[in-house]
Amino acid sequence: MASSLSAARAIDFLCEHTLSKSRVMALLAHDNGPSSLTAVLTCKDPDHAYEAVGILRRVLACREVTAVEDELKALTAEMPDAPASSLRQAVGQAASGNWTADPSTLFVVPEPEQDSSENDSANGAVRGPAGHPKLQDLPGKVVRISHLYEFHVTDEDALLRAAVARGWEPLPASELGDDDPRDLIGAVMTLTEDPDVAGTETLEDQSSAELLSPEDGDELADWSRRPVITRFTHGWRLREQRTRPASESKTPNFAALFETQACPCKGEDGDCEECGWQLTPRTADLLHTALVILADQTYDDAERLGDQFLSDADSATWEVFDRLPPLTWTADHRWRRRMARAFDDLAGDLAKGNWPHPTCTAEEMALHLAIKDAPMYLEDRPDEDDHNSLPEHEDDYSWDSCSDLLFQDHDVLMLFHTKFNGIEDPENPTNQSMGIGDLREAAWFTAFDNRSFRDPRRGFRR
Repeated sequence: MASSLSAARAIDFLCEHTLSKSRVMALLAHDNGPSSLTAVLTCKDPDHAYEAVGILRRVLACREVTAVEDELKALTAEMPDAPASSLRQAVGQAASGNWTADPSTLFVVPEPEQDSSENDSANGAVRGPAGHPKLQDLPGKVVRISHLYEFHVTDEDALLRAAVARGWEPLPASELGDDDPRDLIGAVMTLTEDPDVAGTETLEDQSSAELLSPEDGDELADWSRRPVITRFTHGWRLREQRTRPASESKTPNFAALFETQACPCKGEDGDCEECGWQLTPRTADLLHTALVILADQTYDDAERLGDQFLSDADSATWEVFDRLPPLTWTADHRWRRRMARAFDDLAGDLAKGNWPHPTCTAEEMALHLAIKDAPMYLEDRPDEDDHNSLPEHEDDYSWDSCSDLLFQDHDVLMLFHTKFNGIEDPENPTNQSMGIGDLREAAWFTAFDNRSFRDPRRGFRR
């Protein structure tokens, strides 16, 4: 029996999605022959497949099942028995580093075609983001701050375990080189906000600053032919620094994304029926600010709480989770991180110029909190603040209109009132008579039938 199985090494895990199902695949390396793919599990929920890939990649990186035990237990509890069993078996194989499969289930992975963008880079061409200025386009001076860290990795496994605990996921194998097959660079960068990085010895920690000059051949990072680099020891060559894309770290141009038109027929009574209400640049800016801050606060809360019940936690003060309905106070760490991502998803809608229409119950609650918090970010702003340079409009800061027009309903707010206890259950008579649907904690991330669901491959910002 053993001779009929093919021995290989797992090097990555991937998702494949169709309209009816999602499949998790293992990318295998063979000593004598090309790489191959084999199926790990099939399920109906694309979120389950994506989270399974994240768990498998983390186990593969740190070779330790205990690092994902809580996530694995929570995910398999939501999955049907067959894919749950397959995932547990795959986790064990990923931790061992060895993979056995029936040769009939393998198919060869073709060599990737050369990306035309690589040819552009080889020819000296540089592609910057659309609409992003070059250094010579800016009227004032530009200062670049470079922070140099050097870390000697003394314990790779300890480093990877610490990064996994922080929520890090290693890059796919296709993006890693032979010099860093375990993505140690990504793990170190995940932990550099801490004064001490687990499994390393800090050799250097210094900052430098310089004025950029077009005459000296300098250019902004997004257009520069000379990459901004960070030096790591441990025998690595210089590598281009991995950072969050500029589009995610810069304030969106809300004036262009939410261009408004004056209403010629608007009178003292407000919006006319013909022109209607507009989501203005200033309103979008404050909503975006509130959502991004709430997301960071929720990630922080989730990290501190872990799987503790809110009522059992040591600290009585939380940024976000004690503002949610009490039925969510027993949620686990995985649920809390998904709640943080709900704020990020809505902020991402605004950053793309789209109205933030919630696609699930979690996003409805996230938007309610953002609308409540947004007005405070208008207070005490200096006159030269970027927000004050946005065009003014009659509909600015119309938060009641946001509440009226950005939601399908406000059913989730009923969860705060004791007189509606039990209404979250779809079997509840009042729930059924009002057509509310499932508001139980486990269903908060289920997409509404009449809304498109989020890309299950989008991952987490933190």
